[in-house]
Amino acid sequence: MVWTFIGAIAAILTSLSFIPQIARALRTKSVKDVSLVTVYQLSLGVTLWIIYGFYRRDPIIICANSISLITLIILIYLYFNYSLPQKQEKGAK
Repeated sequence: MVWTFIGAIAAILTSLSFIPQIARALRTKSVKDVSLVTVYQLSLGVTLWIIYGFYRRDPIIICANSISLITLIILIYLYFNYSLPQKQEKGAK
């Protein structure tokens, strides 16, 4: 029971770890400090964890990593939403 609790707390903390980055991107409308390669790599790892969670039939692994993947997808969207117009503006000057 204690290990399940520790796993659940760890899952909550890690699955919400990109919320501050998303909040900062929304507030500043900038993603210049975001590494797209890192976000893609983490997204792939999280997707593999979800697959593993289904194999193990472990709802904590599935839920935590699904939430992580959703936040990473939001961050990828913000990356392209905020970085592409800036690149186009620089090229137009």
